[in-house]
Amino acid sequence: MALSLLLTVAVGLSQSDIRAQQTAPADTVNPHRAQPERPTVATHAGTVAPGWVEMEMGGQRSDGNDRLSVQAPVVAKIGLASHMQLSVFGDWVSTSGHDARAEGVGDAAVGVKWRLVDGAPVVGDFAILPTIKVPTGARGTGTGTTDLGLLLLSSHDFGPIALDVNAGYTHRSGRGRRAPRSATLWAVAGGAQVWGPLGWTGELSGFPGTGGPTGQSPIIAALTGPTWTAREWLVFDAGVSPALRGPQATYLFAGLTWNVGRL
Repeated sequence: MALSLLLTVAVGLSQSDIRAQQTAPADTVNPHRAQPERPTVATHAGTVAPGWVEMEMGGQRSDGNDRLSVQAPVVAKIGLASHMQLSVFGDWVSTSGHDARAEGVGDAAVGVKWRLVDGAPVVGDFAILPTIKVPTGARGTGTGTTDLGLLLLSSHDFGPIALDVNAGYTHRSGRGRRAPRSATLWAVAGGAQVWGPLGWTGELSGFPGTGGPTGQSPIIAALTGPTWTAREWLVFDAGVSPALRGPQATYLFAGLTWNVGRL
């Protein structure tokens, strides 16, 4: 219980200032301010300003269950309208173990985040993020399926603490022999500034159990680590994500969010 409370209200990179800007009068918004969606599983409801580009990139490493896994995800975010953002997801994957080895480009995905309301009762800032993933990865670096996903995003501010709550569903093509036909997730992430440019972020996330030939047991994981705002448009992050339940291995991560500028 103590760990859950700590992670839910953990101090970290504050999204509260970002969301305050998003709902402020247009002439007071700074479109060049980075809006990190990484490193947490949960995503905030904010969107990049129209005509602006933001990049997220990083790496993560896990070593468990007789398998070493290294990933380098990249996300390009482009503001389409005042409440709408195009997101393009890519990945590089390397896995090795006693039974297999694979290395190369992973599956790619594209989605549009649409913020429907700001500061509403109960849901706060609320957005939806439909996505489609295509099997660009080779065997071992991708699932070999076409996936349709929908993520619901709810963001709140409680004084200096920012809270993001997500729930998602994914449906995959195929017969479930390479990946489960359907999967769900939930995530709760919190954050606030600690001192000057230093922040801390924390999260609890879960992937309920799946069925079929490739089904697996439920997973619950934590995530925590520092952030550093080097510039208003450049934010670094690092940390660890241990599994609290289920087959997911603990992984270490580091990365950055860079608001590149206007198109």
